[in-house]
This record gives sequence, structure tokens and C-alpha cells, in this order.
Amino acid sequence: MSNNEVKALQNDYLDWLESESIYIIREVVAQCANPAMLFSGGKDSIVMYHLARKAFALGNRATRLPFPLVHIDTGHNYQEVLQYRDNLIAQTGDRLVVGLVEDSIKKGSVKLRKPTDSRNAAQAVTLLETIASNQFDALLGGARRDEEKARAKERIFSFRDEFGQWDPKAQRPELWSLYNARIAPGEHMRVFPISNWTELDIWQYIARERLSLPNIYYAHLREVVEKNGLLVPVTDITPKHVNDISSIRQVRFRTVGDISCTCPVASDSATPEDVIAETVLSALTERGATRMDDQTSEASMERRKREGYF
Repeated sequence: MSNNEVKALQNDYLDWLESESIYIIREVVAQCANPAMLFSGGKDSIVMYHLARKAFALGNRATRLPFPLVHIDTGHNYQEVLQYRDNLIAQTGDRLVVGLVEDSIKKGSVKLRKPTDSRNAAQAVTLLETIASNQFDALLGGARRDEEKARAKERIFSFRDEFGQWDPKAQRPELWSLYNARIAPGEHMRVFPISNWTELDIWQYIARERLSLPNIYYAHLREVVEKNGLLVPVTDITPKHVNDISSIRQVRFRTVGDISCTCPVASDSATPEDVIAETVLSALTERGATRMDDQTSEASMERRKREGYF
């Protein structure tokens, strides 16, 4: 098979994924009264945002989406990602709702054992509070089934009960791409239009659509400490301890989340094409290779999802 034939097949497959995702986004708007889209400024949410604008033929015009974007801010975010988020909102005029974990801490609904604890798991509380205060009945999210075992169980339209909890036994059938978003007051849906995408698909789509990303997704120099096979960045949130030996390494981020639990990987990939070539050869999932919070146990993600996590 020639390179041109391979590229044509790849484009056909990306077209199919794009079409499925757009269909799902439109179904949410058609069936739900007050939906929103989770947006962190990470690569998956950027692809989701691009798909949403395509779904409603907005192109590059400064026209608002028919729903707001929601960012649950731990207060421990990489500044490059926050800057990307703010620049995007300024350019498009889309409505942004920010739920602050710090606000949940102040009112006592989130309690940390010590101020330096990771706030990543605490996002679930702030997310549920944000859903309740805005009366959202559906949240579009960028989770993918290839990321982690608990996410592989998730339906595209994921039902959450009045406590925001996910029960894999209470999910609805999704035969022939027919989705049921009917809920009772207090319940809501989490909807994952890119469930069937892989990390490689995401990067191939980013390259094809020429999407811009925060620059930390590409190779850059950063001070890190190697711990348990991970490159922990040296920051105010994750400082170097007395016995730690740090070094300046060329790294990039495969996934971006709370500073306290997200690590880069060694890489010299400076373009989407470089990242694609690197991803093809990777033996570890992006979360398995970069997320400290997912290494605590096999069931850590499923437990957090049952509590209302993304």
C-alpha cells in the first residue's frame, strides 16, 4: 500500500470519528435543556471545542457556542494552559464558567489534610457544586476509553444520579447510536463525544486541522526530579526536597492536569508530526506514564468516578 493510500485511509477514519463526535454533540443540544462543555485548555478539550464549533458551523467567526464552557480550577494549574484558555475566550467571546476548588475549601465542602495536598480529587466536589449552582443537566467531557480501565467502562451518555455519582450497573443501552438523555430533577448526564478516539487519533487530528496547543505539549527545557519512574517537575507546588537531585531535561507533557499529579515525559518532539511518531512507539498510556494519582491503585480512577469525578 502506498503512502498516499495510507494517508487517504487515515483521513477517512478521522472523518468518521469527527462525524460521530459531531453527531453526539448535536444530540446533547437537541435533548438537553441546559448543557455545558468541560474545558481545561488541554489537548482533548481543545479538540472537543473545535468539534463543537464545527458542529454548529461557526468556523473562525467570533460567534458563541450554544452552551458555556466550564473549567474546574484547582488553583494548581500550569500557567501556559490558563493563558491559552483566556486567550481563546477573548478571541471567541464564548461564555466561561469557572468553578474554584479554593472556594470549596473556604466554605468547608472540601477539606485537605494539609495545604500542600493534591487538589486533583477534590475537583469532584467543586464540579458537583458548579453543576448544581448553574443547573446544568448535561456536561460534555473529553474523556477517552483508551486512557484508563474505568473510563473504558463508560457509556457515551453516562448517567449520574442526584448525588452526581456514577454506577456502571445503572447505565443505559446505546444500540444503533441511539442515546437516552432523559433525567429526573437533580440528575444529570456526562457525555463523552470522543470516547472512541485514541491518543494517536487526537494527535493526527490536531496535525490535520492545524490546531494550536499550549506550548508545554511540545519539547521544552524544565527542571525535574526522577521519582518512581516519573519526571516530577520542580515547582512551588511540587518543590525539590532536601535529598532530591534535580536536572534540567528536555521534556513535553502528554496530558495536562493539576501540577501536583501531572508529570512530563522526556522528549524532543517539537511538532505534531514528531509527537505522532513518538506516540506510535509508546508502550505506556498517557495517564500511566504521567499521572501520579493514577498509580495509587488499580481502582483509584473508578473510585473517584463513583464519587462524581470527571
